[in-house]
Amino acid sequence: MSKIVIALGGNALGNQPSEQIRLVGETVKPIVELIKQGHQVIISHGNGPQVGMINNAFEAARKSGVLQHGMPFPECGAMSQGYIGYHLQNALAKELVNQNLCQKCVTIISQVEVDPNDIAFQTPTKPIGPFYTQSEAEAIAQATGYIMKDDSNRGFRRVIASPKPIDVIEIDTIKCLVENNVIVITVGGGGIPVVKDGNGYIGVPAVIDKDFASQKLADLLDADYLFILTAVECVSLNFGKPNQVDLRELTVDDAKTYIRDGHFAKGSMLPKVEAAMNFASGKLGRVALIGALEKATLALEGKSGTRVIL
Repeated sequence: MSKIVIALGGNALGNQPSEQIRLVGETVKPIVELIKQGHQVIISHGNGPQVGMINNAFEAARKSGVLQHGMPFPECGAMSQGYIGYHLQNALAKELVNQNLCQKCVTIISQVEVDPNDIAFQTPTKPIGPFYTQSEAEAIAQATGYIMKDDSNRGFRRVIASPKPIDVIEIDTIKCLVENNVIVITVGGGGIPVVKDGNGYIGVPAVIDKDFASQKLADLLDADYLFILTAVECVSLNFGKPNQVDLRELTVDDAKTYIRDGHFAKGSMLPKVEAAMNFASGKLGRVALIGALEKATLALEGKSGTRVIL
């Protein structure tokens, strides 16, 4: 039996609740197939559309005067973890029964520690929230201290940092559940970014890349596989061009070369490849897989996706 951390991408979820309920009903089927084969599965997921929707709603309420203050971004992330987990739990529970499996599943609202001195905090780049005019953005920045930047000439938006994860605060609880054969959904959206504050932790306005958070989770659980799911079947060179080359196996050293040559797009395939490299480098024998969810079992057999190895 292998221990597999599965990082669900945005294509496996929905942009709003009714769409998400429909999509996750299909998303869980290949996951349950892996469970049926005897594998131990831990699930993580993105939250881009969902946390954006929550944040935008609170910002709109603040802007209209319905609320005096907006909702802090860490709390928006926590809300998104809860409602995505709720949908995934229900879909998983139903499919487990359909497949005559008796396992239980649970969502852990998780905090992920980041370094307050991470260089990402010096140059925030991740746009969140609604668009504003320049004058509106300047007023918001003065009133709140938010950093507002032009987003591709479409208007001004708040930008926050995207630091690297260094620990998962609830990891001992997650380990206990996994050891007792519970399917755990956790580090949703990269987790709630927190920094140490005395004997506890405090949330910070940031977005942790879900692929790096999933890799950290897989490291801490000593997983055999990290499966990073995406909308395409495999990693490619010259993607979308006539000379596209699909990569079925990728060593860490070759990946470094391709990254240096600029083959993988930032915010798209690059973080997936980097997270896969980090995981594979952590221990001999580990395998990271990048591929399509519906072909998860084939990917484990080496018949689909890209295998990233040391």
